[in-house]
Amino acid sequence: MSKIKVNDEEQEVNLPLILSGLIRLNNVIQPDMVSVQINGEFINREDFDTTVINDGDEVDFLYFMGGGK
Repeated sequence: MSKIKVNDEEQEVNLPLILSGLIRLNNVIQPDMVSVQINGEFINREDFDTTVINDGDEVDFLYFMGGGK
């Protein structure tokens, strides 16, 4: 088992693991609307199926909400 952080919470995962698999493991709501940062860098959506998660990575699932006046 390897340790990563997802939205500031430690998780143990089996590697190798790609980003799209991590999204499924975390039951991300509306995965087509989520933006992802790994170690502070945004990942392009077209790279979700090829980006490898590494031991110690910090992953953030982000949703950008619009609205207001």
